[in-house]
Amino acid sequence: MGSAYDDRDGKIWFDGKLVDWRDANVHVLTHAMHYASSVFEGERAYSGKIFKSRAHSERLIQSGKLIDFDIPYSVDEIEAAKYVALEANGLTDAYVRAVAWRGAGEDMGVASARNPVHMAVAVWSWGNYYGDAKMKGAKLDIAKWRRPDPATAPSQAKAAGLYMIATMSKHAAEAKGCSDAMMFDYRGYIAEATGANMFFVKDGEVHTPTPDAFLNGLTRQTVIDMLKEKGVNVIERHIMPDELEGFEQCWLTGTAAEVTPVGQIGDYNFEVGALTKDISESYETLVRS
Repeated sequence: MGSAYDDRDGKIWFDGKLVDWRDANVHVLTHAMHYASSVFEGERAYSGKIFKSRAHSERLIQSGKLIDFDIPYSVDEIEAAKYVALEANGLTDAYVRAVAWRGAGEDMGVASARNPVHMAVAVWSWGNYYGDAKMKGAKLDIAKWRRPDPATAPSQAKAAGLYMIATMSKHAAEAKGCSDAMMFDYRGYIAEATGANMFFVKDGEVHTPTPDAFLNGLTRQTVIDMLKEKGVNVIERHIMPDELEGFEQCWLTGTAAEVTPVGQIGDYNFEVGALTKDISESYETLVRS
């Protein structure tokens, strides 16, 4: 494959058909391009099996409903499409991106009820999302942008529009030599990184922000279950920024991030400790089992 994502060999599943990678295009007046009417999923396949695949497909449909459109495919049809895309590209270990959006149609304003909804699935090989931070610990900036009030935006939708502030925050972080940025919510509580949930360790217990203003990630839910099975006390609560000083360890979770340790957030430092290493290794074992 080439380096640019629009100039690669391979096939993309597009509205029920496999099309050549370079031909998987949309019109410039696609509603999603102008008004962010798009939802997506990020998934990983390990040894030919997509981890939590069906849960991702179910969430894709729910995300569409949360931003007021129905995806014209069932969970079973979305599941089949993902595996068709994997097979067509000859991949068994891959990142899987399913995306659905309002296209061009009779409406070209804020309202778009008459425009068709499309869906595509692309797959590609992708290594560690944070590169060598997976081993030594990521360095995080602290973002100036905050996750919005759920009364302002549908925080439980994996919707494209919600990532605009994440993109700006990650760009600012990278300009400072960081891997990512930690974001607060609209109240000033610690929320998440730009595309991953957060966990902290103190005195053998794990603390993680309550996902009431940001996405309750599937990897986050998986890791919480794993910790509880190991007998670790997990506390979901609102966490204030000044508490960072008292935490000993920190890690990020997400389909792309998997379990990535954090070594620094702003001026606060964390060790890549035993529990962080254990949960990272256990997650790797789980997804490949």
